[in-house]
Amino acid sequence: MKITPWDQQIARKLVVHIAQTPITPNQLTLLSLFLAIIGGAMLTLGNMVCTNWGVGLFVLARFLDHFDGELARQKGMTSRFGYYLDYIAGGLSYSFLFICLGIGFYKTELGNWSIALAATGAFSAIISMFTNLGLDKHLNPENDQDAVGYPGFAGFELEDGIYLIAPITWAGYLLPFFIAAGICAGIYCLWTVINLFFFR
Repeated sequence: MKITPWDQQIARKLVVHIAQTPITPNQLTLLSLFLAIIGGAMLTLGNMVCTNWGVGLFVLARFLDHFDGELARQKGMTSRFGYYLDYIAGGLSYSFLFICLGIGFYKTELGNWSIALAATGAFSAIISMFTNLGLDKHLNPENDQDAVGYPGFAGFELEDGIYLIAPITWAGYLLPFFIAAGICAGIYCLWTVINLFFFR
């Protein structure tokens, strides 16, 4: 039996405190997207303090991404619209992160390579959004209101790697993280395409 990811387990416990409020799951989804956009934009400013706060906000946004689904289940508000909105918010968040990192590193030794990495990461995030939707429909055809999730092991999912961006940035290694993330995003995108079209 698949282990529920640790961050989702934490979100499930924390969301109990807002389940009795008027806050809706879709509002949480939009809040996570807003925080991701603000956090990403701060990475373009070329200021280390802003960069540190920016990655912190982005990590918070990705953690909050687990709250909307949990809140929807606890309030009995799961919906097809919310399911798609959650996917779109996630895809846009990652895409925007790569674009902002590319802008932020353009004037470094990466130069034009930063744009290439940003484009690879951004397009991969959008393509992966669609391929993951397709995989969800294949793996979970009777329920299009609950995502199947990313590959995982021992309570950690592949997407949990994004949490590492905060300590890595604070330690001064955001540039190599950006390079590795851009390459890995392309590889992951290719993997989802292969799984969708050849192994379903």
